[in-house]
Amino acid sequence: MIKAGIIGATGYAGGELVRLLLGHKDVEIKWYGSRSYIDKKYSDVYQNMFQIVDDRCMDDNMEELAGQVDVIFTATPQGFCAGLVTEEILSKVKIIDLSADFRIKDVDIYEEWYKIEHKSPEFIGEAVYGLCEINREQVRGARLIANPGCYPTCSTLSVYPLLKEGLIDPNTIIIDAKSGTSGAGRGAKVDNLYCEVNENIKAYGVASHRHTPEIEEQLGYAAGQEIRLNFTPHLVPMNRGILITAYASLKREVSYEEVKAVYDKYYEKEQFVRVLEKDVCPQTKWVEGSNYVDVNFKIDPRTKRIIMMGAMDNLVKGAAGQAVQNMNLIFGLPENEGLMQVPMFP
Repeated sequence: MIKAGIIGATGYAGGELVRLLLGHKDVEIKWYGSRSYIDKKYSDVYQNMFQIVDDRCMDDNMEELAGQVDVIFTATPQGFCAGLVTEEILSKVKIIDLSADFRIKDVDIYEEWYKIEHKSPEFIGEAVYGLCEINREQVRGARLIANPGCYPTCSTLSVYPLLKEGLIDPNTIIIDAKSGTSGAGRGAKVDNLYCEVNENIKAYGVASHRHTPEIEEQLGYAAGQEIRLNFTPHLVPMNRGILITAYASLKREVSYEEVKAVYDKYYEKEQFVRVLEKDVCPQTKWVEGSNYVDVNFKIDPRTKRIIMMGAMDNLVKGAAGQAVQNMNLIFGLPENEGLMQVPMFP
């Protein structure tokens, strides 16, 4: 059995990690870390775990935890993992960090967008960006995984094939994104109160959202050049889900069959990326509670542009599910172990 510890187990992503790992036949959770609820029963924080989890929440002592488990998940705010990780800890345990601390390779860009000093830049080069469908081989055997952000996961998987194959102009990409409120975390914020969110939709982080450089970096690898794009997220009144609608100019005239073949080339053998049938648009309700990403596209010959679409659950494939997928690869387990939940509906 793989022994796992979770730091930040009482946040939304941490709670989702608990749910998924409890259904994983090869994992035992040894540590439910939560600075806010030390010594409180986990099931008192999340009552859906009543008579399922009897453990109490512990502190966030990564050094002590490293001696007790095989893998540590850090579902914590930016700066936490980078402030604690050391060579001694990495020599003992694998770390899968769900924050942005190791996603961006240029420390200056990280500090510019996140407005904090990076405490362990010496590990940035080693950290593997854990988008399994693209970096699978690098993930195997890694000590430190930078679990991708939710918006970047859906954006990258939706756009990557066409960019990699050179069918779209990298300088024309515009990404419109929408997310449920769980993406903002469990902390009390006025903007996330029921009366603020219900019966409303709004753009936020316009031209300034912190996932922008992460998306640009990952798509830049696909394009083989530096990319600058417009990324605009919106908050919608639902618990879970992300919908991406991306636009780009085509470099030449293409047919539906040609583009479909490109998506199939990259995703036909990928269990968790589903390329939908012609004219079927991705919807969040068909991926909720699952690790699936539904993608599709529509060619607009009138404007010589293409619309790329993706939908996924921000807490599963956008956070906890992807972290489990990375863990499975690291430890040589079937990649889908513990992740076979059918999407929930209604």
